[in-house]
Amino acid sequence: MYRTLVILRHTFLEAIVQPIYSLLLGIGSAILLVFGLLPFFKLGEDTTMYKSVALDVVLLLALVITLFATSRSIFEEIEDRTMLTLMSKPIQRWEVLVGKYLGIILSTALVVAIFGLIIGFCTYVRIPMDYQLRAWTLDDRELKILHDHRVVQIVTLFPTLVLVWLQVSVLAAIGVALSTRFSLVVNLPTVILIYIAGNLTRFLFPLQGRSAIVKVFAYIVSWVLPFLQVFDLRSLALYHDVAVPGTDYVNTPGAIPLGTIWMGVLIAAGYAVAYAAFALGAGMWLFQTRELGGAEG
Repeated sequence: MYRTLVILRHTFLEAIVQPIYSLLLGIGSAILLVFGLLPFFKLGEDTTMYKSVALDVVLLLALVITLFATSRSIFEEIEDRTMLTLMSKPIQRWEVLVGKYLGIILSTALVVAIFGLIIGFCTYVRIPMDYQLRAWTLDDRELKILHDHRVVQIVTLFPTLVLVWLQVSVLAAIGVALSTRFSLVVNLPTVILIYIAGNLTRFLFPLQGRSAIVKVFAYIVSWVLPFLQVFDLRSLALYHDVAVPGTDYVNTPGAIPLGTIWMGVLIAAGYAVAYAAFALGAGMWLFQTRELGGAEG
């Protein structure tokens, strides 16, 4: 366990000092700040639209940062024989794989947290304009409405950011597994294609009522590809009223309890752990048969 933690720490530090990490972090921060200043002309839904667009930006940039980190920490280390030196120590290959994976997703968590702080700040600032409220007023009723809007919008941001991180963590497990054999040139487009396919797996279930061949195909694909719909709770957390304790939203008819959203996050976390274990297991099989002296053949 100690050796895994050492590798985790080394991988985390290695990931965050990469130029691509700082570059995309800076670009993402600038994009989120600019979007935070722009009106979306959605008639009272501007804050929701901003959060939705911002979450897409976070997902895209966090995924790219993560895939660059997976390629750097495994494939390139095999190619330049660094991995051969590491494996000469009293350490198991699974410890290397798990430690590197955990270090990478920890660096991803830092990115998501920084972006989340920027989104939260922009959301807090833009709410008076979006809801046509006065930020500086002595009217207690108006202050209460403003406070409730801010609390609900920011509190519901947390579970969506956690879901973004969990989704990237699942894709990172695939990227780590592939990086034991393939470079970034293959790894990046492959994981992006899997991401697209994983978002389409939600449409496989209606196919299961067709022929036996279609049922078998849908069953296999639904098990092999990640079912990314489980990480999509925007219809509840963003596009629906949420009953946040301490606000008047708890009295809104049809409001979703905040606990329901966090229960969905918990289910998604369980699925992420299970699928990441599956992907890393496949990566471990590829890693065990991989020559560590450089290019195979």
